[in-house]
Amino acid sequence: MIRLDDVSVSFGDLTVLDEVSCEVNRGEFVGLVGPNGAGKTTLLRTINGVLTPDSGTITLDGDAIADLSSREVSRRVATVPQDTHIGFAFSAEHLVEMGRTPHRSRLDWAPPGDPVERALERTETTHLRDRTVDGLSGGERQRVLLARALAQETPALVLDEPTASLDINHQVGMLDIVRNLVSDGQAAIAAIHDLDLAARYCDRLLLLQGGQVRASGPPARVLSDPTLEDAFDTRTAVARNPVTGTSIVAAVGDRAETEGRVHVVGSGDSAARAVGELWRAGFAVSVGVVPEGDVAAETAARLDVECQTAPPFETPPAATVERARECIGRANVVVRTDERGVDALQTAIGDATVVTIGSAEATDSIEAAVRAKLDRPASADD
Repeated sequence: MIRLDDVSVSFGDLTVLDEVSCEVNRGEFVGLVGPNGAGKTTLLRTINGVLTPDSGTITLDGDAIADLSSREVSRRVATVPQDTHIGFAFSAEHLVEMGRTPHRSRLDWAPPGDPVERALERTETTHLRDRTVDGLSGGERQRVLLARALAQETPALVLDEPTASLDINHQVGMLDIVRNLVSDGQAAIAAIHDLDLAARYCDRLLLLQGGQVRASGPPARVLSDPTLEDAFDTRTAVARNPVTGTSIVAAVGDRAETEGRVHVVGSGDSAARAVGELWRAGFAVSVGVVPEGDVAAETAARLDVECQTAPPFETPPAATVERARECIGRANVVVRTDERGVDALQTAIGDATVVTIGSAEATDSIEAAVRAKLDRPASADD
């Protein structure tokens, strides 16, 4: 539905997009992610015809945008802008009716009818219809602008930071609407600041940095790509949301320096959380044995944490178990997140000082529980 081939855009001597190529198909939701100034808004403004590229081509449903009139472009792509400011005191309903403009002739004075009503209902803005847009909150205006885009009834939708002004329930509500439109066959591309929401709702992500596409693909793959850290200039750790099953990203930031070695036994999200929290606290961390491809192994790899892995659903090789035993022997504290993988290491754990995730002492902070163990000698109860 949307295709860019080697598109470049410059403002004076500043190149904002540098030979960008990408496509968005019908029934697909593509998210644009990247740091401020990466070129996300500029890319969207070339798609809806607001900006003309210096070079390259943009096609909408197979036709070059350069060959289409503004009305024809508006029949194919609708936009929800980042800036919600409206210069005139239109009523919300009047603003939504403007979405029908590309479909009406100058002599068509018929009432807009069902598309406007459906758009107001779908965005839960019917109660705002008689209010002027300059009297609405930023989040309310954002939803009214989405209603205008829905009333436009285009096969493609462009959204620039659509959740920026919204509280959490309306963030989810807006992206649910977009997701449903995509399921009905529309194409959608959105610049999304929140990486967790992008991972939850998008089919693919495009990572922009310096006006170029640095990574492209399914959210889990892009968010685990090393270029993500380069783009945002910060260390990141990726885990799995236990409720949605999608990726969540945490910026690790500066790391403290703390004496003490900790070995994590277990797997899955709880082990990944332990590795990330203890690494950030400054401990020398190791983990294993965990299944290859496990989220704990992925987190360890991102943080350069020593990790012993084995093929899933198989008995770990003796050499791997022995290396994990050695890590346990060097550790001041062992953090046990579940019972998986414990049997082979039970002897090595022995009388070690242990913190068990899920116990009362580690409910709120694994770091605090580990520090508490380090501040007192191990006892028989440990």
